[in-house]
Amino acid sequence: MTTVRIALANLPTPTSPEGSLNAVVSAIAEAASKGALVVCFPECYIPGYRWPHIPSPPPNPEFLDRAVSTVADAASEASITVILGTERITEQGLQITCCVIGPDGSVLGWQDKVQLDPSEESIYPSVGTERHLFHAGPLTFGIVICHEGWRYPETVRWAARRGAQVVFHPHVHVAEPGSYRPHTFADPANTFHEKAILCRAAENTCYVASVNAASEGSGTTSAIAAPDGSLIGYQPYGVEGLLIADIDLDLATGLLARRLRI
Repeated sequence: MTTVRIALANLPTPTSPEGSLNAVVSAIAEAASKGALVVCFPECYIPGYRWPHIPSPPPNPEFLDRAVSTVADAASEASITVILGTERITEQGLQITCCVIGPDGSVLGWQDKVQLDPSEESIYPSVGTERHLFHAGPLTFGIVICHEGWRYPETVRWAARRGAQVVFHPHVHVAEPGSYRPHTFADPANTFHEKAILCRAAENTCYVASVNAASEGSGTTSAIAAPDGSLIGYQPYGVEGLLIADIDLDLATGLLARRLRI
């Protein structure tokens, strides 16, 4: 049995770029103190997700560069791998991404969001074209970001077929007016989103670790699903904190992902 500890940073929705950076640095230290090998943050936690129809400051490349450098220093000091939900500016424009930083502070790579929600297309004009695997000690993992993990099973399957034992799912989800407010994970009265997390794990025989920010009334929360589709645990809705789990990598065989023939 090969067991590793992972942490999902279920942090409050950021109110400013600097506030988001400070929260990330603090959570990195806390996750490391609790023995986590990897800590994952929500989608675009730095500098904060740009919601449609809500004015946001223009992208600040200097701040984004400084944020990655600061997070890299924190990762190195804590000796932990960090999956940072952020944004970056490419030749095509602004892009949703995750920066993966190793325990020595080096940038191991980027996983850009490949499949945007239609509401994002006017805000984030650039999309990724490639998927990547990453490594942290004995752990091999992939990343799918928000919409692409919920609605497109092949995004998780890509990683599982290539040896990923865990697929991390950074997302951002806040309450909409009149929406159902759950208290139990995958409540039948709620939307399909959390049920999809259990399906992604079971249909690919891998772990799926989904991380959201903490906000009042959110329809989803951070949770970890096992390779058989069962729920390992979830963060209470709207409650700030780290969701931590010890997972047995030997159970993540990727068997069902590899058996797909279409």
